[in-house]
Amino acid sequence: MPRGTASRRRSPFGSRVLGPRDQEPRQLRVRIQVLLTVMLVTTNLVGALVVFVINTWAIPSPGPNSEMVLALAIAIPTYVVLAAIVGAIWGTTSSLRALRWATQPEVDIDPAQRARALRVPLTLTFAQFYIWMVGTILFTVLTVVLQPSRAVGTALTVGIGAVVVSGIAYLLTEFTLRPIAARALADVKVTHRVRGVGVGPRMTIFWTLGTGAPVVGLLIAAILALTPAGSDATLTQLAVVTIIVCGAVLVFGFLLTDLNARSVVAPLLSVRDAMQEVEKGRLDADVVVYDGTELGQLQSGFNSMVHGLREREQIRDLFGRHVGQEVAAAAAALGAGEIELGGETRVCSVLFVDLVGSTTYATQHGPTEVVAVLNRFFGVVVDEVDRHHGLVNKFIGDAVLAIFGAPVEHADHATAALEAARTTAARLAVEVPEVGAGIGVATGQVVAGNVGHEQRFEYTVIGDAVNSAARLTDLAKDVPGGVLASWDSVDAASDAEAAHWVEHGQVVLRGRTQPTRLAIQRL
Repeated sequence: MPRGTASRRRSPFGSRVLGPRDQEPRQLRVRIQVLLTVMLVTTNLVGALVVFVINTWAIPSPGPNSEMVLALAIAIPTYVVLAAIVGAIWGTTSSLRALRWATQPEVDIDPAQRARALRVPLTLTFAQFYIWMVGTILFTVLTVVLQPSRAVGTALTVGIGAVVVSGIAYLLTEFTLRPIAARALADVKVTHRVRGVGVGPRMTIFWTLGTGAPVVGLLIAAILALTPAGSDATLTQLAVVTIIVCGAVLVFGFLLTDLNARSVVAPLLSVRDAMQEVEKGRLDADVVVYDGTELGQLQSGFNSMVHGLREREQIRDLFGRHVGQEVAAAAAALGAGEIELGGETRVCSVLFVDLVGSTTYATQHGPTEVVAVLNRFFGVVVDEVDRHHGLVNKFIGDAVLAIFGAPVEHADHATAALEAARTTAARLAVEVPEVGAGIGVATGQVVAGNVGHEQRFEYTVIGDAVNSAARLTDLAKDVPGGVLASWDSVDAASDAEAAHWVEHGQVVLRGRTQPTRLAIQRL
């Protein structure tokens, strides 16, 4: 589906690194695998480095002895590398297995597959947490064996690291899998939260990782400084602890705040951009729904709203084609509950156009040719009536009834009707030469309004001016130029338009007792 310029400039998933909306399945698979592997490995390595720095310099406990240093020098790189490899392989393999349907061309997704796909970020988060908890137990046991005085600090720092790394892994995984979530939610209207972590819990995660965990670390350092093992801590050591923890708060707080802003703002920006497209009249705008939380409800709700607007516009266009755009606009302005049967008396001008020789032409030509001629005929009449701000009220066989001055007021309806009659006659002679036409114009009082039944009615006009225009049309077929108007119309028209007309006698029209003065074009 085409999208607006703003939507094309901004990535549909909130970041260009996630690729375009319509990328190939194989390309999507490679992109997801590479991003997941890089992000998970990087997160684990950075987390291990931070834990090492804090445990070595920010915990007020005795420094590691020679045996501890040797053990850590061997154990830390070995475990980190193994954990990173296992975590990456385990995470990407299990994820891609659950997301295999999304990397296959033209594969439908069932509810069970959708649920598994949307649970992948949580699954990967728990996988990272399990790996880090194993490391917490391993290094705590190692410290208890080799240097018991550092056991509490080691357990707490690695444990806090497990929480921080797991939380960051969830946020990055959720970001990476947005294209997959979009495919999973493509045919679903999101009316409620469809996966575990909503906007509120997500904010709690950000606070816990960016503020809560570092502050807890600082609290632990203070408690350890009060224990016998840390009672020898100097003012310099405490200052170092404070500096390191504050630095962690600033760095990780900024990083997590940025992730928070991106995760919340990106869906809002996608809706804002699409809304701007709708404001410009581009009702083909839509939003990629890639969030299963309350933000996804917003994205999905916007798409439903635009779909409703498109349907409404199509109905209004179809309605306008049936009854005329001005009648449709007037009805829309009133509202469905305010449209009533009934009419009003107005002075307006009526134009009636009827083909000459259409029956003979139909008997001598095939249906395709006949329909083509009729469509060209109606096209000319509708075009000229619209151009002069009239209303094509109805098609009657091969005839057209048009009104000027109803339902919308027209300050110079007689001029508009007479000019439309002249230009229509001129165009028909050139564009539809196969058949002739008679055109009649009359001005007078009519009753205009909705007639029929409450469940099915139409806008129409009835009255002497309508009957007169129809009678004049029959007479116009025998006059030069094929256009005949009542002199009342010429009298009501502007001087510039009246100059195009001359009197053409008078006649008593059928149904009337008084003669009607006639006018024809000045040729």
